[in-house]
Amino acid sequence: MKANFDNSYAELPDALFRRQNPIAVSSPTAIARNEALAENLGIQFENDWVDVVAGNVLPNGASPITQAYAGHQFGHWNPQLGDGRAVLLGEVVNGQDRFDLQLKGSGPTHWSRGGDGRAWVGPVLREFVVSEAMHHLGVPTTRALAMVFTGDPVVREQGPLPGAVLARVAPSHIRVGTFQYFAARQDHTSLNALFEHTRMRHFPNCNTSSEVLQTAVDRQAKLIARWMGLGFIHGVMNTDNAHVAGITIDYGPCAFMDTYHPMKVFSSIDHQGRYAFGNQPQIAAWNMAQFATALLPMMDDRDGAIADFTNIVESFGKTFEQAYRAEYCAKLGLPDDPSSDILIQQFLTMMFETAGDFTESFASLEAEDVPVSLKSHSNFADWHSNWTSSKTRTPENPMFIPRNHLVQHAIDAAVTGDLTPFHDLWDAAKTPFAQPDNAFLTTPPKPEQVVTQTFCGT
Repeated sequence: MKANFDNSYAELPDALFRRQNPIAVSSPTAIARNEALAENLGIQFENDWVDVVAGNVLPNGASPITQAYAGHQFGHWNPQLGDGRAVLLGEVVNGQDRFDLQLKGSGPTHWSRGGDGRAWVGPVLREFVVSEAMHHLGVPTTRALAMVFTGDPVVREQGPLPGAVLARVAPSHIRVGTFQYFAARQDHTSLNALFEHTRMRHFPNCNTSSEVLQTAVDRQAKLIARWMGLGFIHGVMNTDNAHVAGITIDYGPCAFMDTYHPMKVFSSIDHQGRYAFGNQPQIAAWNMAQFATALLPMMDDRDGAIADFTNIVESFGKTFEQAYRAEYCAKLGLPDDPSSDILIQQFLTMMFETAGDFTESFASLEAEDVPVSLKSHSNFADWHSNWTSSKTRTPENPMFIPRNHLVQHAIDAAVTGDLTPFHDLWDAAKTPFAQPDNAFLTTPPKPEQVVTQTFCGT
């Protein structure tokens, strides 16, 4: 594999990372490689690409590290997390852009906390498909470059499972928890170096911490509004899974919602519903408050900064409200105006009361093939008449999402060595606004429940 590496993060103070090579595996074999993404990044897949993704060979120019970070996990502070099963090979530079190239599932690191640092094919395949689907749906996200089988079993509670490694790319892997790590340790030298690196990399038009925070809040609000417009549930919105630049990162127990319920949960360990679908905006705002708190040690006028940062974080609500309205007005073909709010809310209420499928219900309106249950709602006829007279454009809705049962089917098949369902799913995810030819991919399932275990794969 050939790429133009730079590795600016590895030039920051030593406290921000540990130098770490990926751990070699026994007999890697290919699962998939993303040719279109590689071309966009100026990466060339050569004969050694499987060994590079597996961690057996380092590409020329790589400077492998693992990054330090902390985080609030389900609201509880954990002062030391870090890359426990991932190695950052370096930053691929293509023109004015740079992207991290990271191997996920590449073996134990300084931050593994007793874990094996590996991943089995299930979470690797899930992240590959879902992150690529999110990209093609227009969502800022990490992306999947390639994945391989390692040839070594990974032992989990289910027993031994096929090991796999994901090569993913991202504008960076800088998290809210990265800032929290150094703020909590009162390491002002590292915190300031991290801030300046982040400002130059993600906020080049910002000159102050207030401007960076305001831009981060705005991007995060728009990101979550986009999630909400797609029925996407991240599952674990810990601060270590919150990217400071408004990028979707760390796909664990994630899912696109089937039956609409505003408080749908998709993580078996989220017993209190902290990260339920409808709670995602509040949690994102809370995460931004933690980012603001982590910036405070850099401020000379702490009291003034607290007042300033508080106003900025509180602006999340207004930005989210505007972005949320824009998402749903586009879904219903309505004018982007507060006057559309009642039609949006009425449709969501009817969908909830009839246990309607989120994606199918919106997509059916323009096709005039509304599900019988929704069409039979006592308020639907009046709503439909008002909607028809208010509509000013063609609704914009995906026809396809990688539903959880489809992803699970692809995972089950991959465990046996059959990659056809995965490739079918990936192909469909590339064109989500078109109806797939494969009927199996378009059939909504019966209402799904959270599976017994939905962990991130460690």
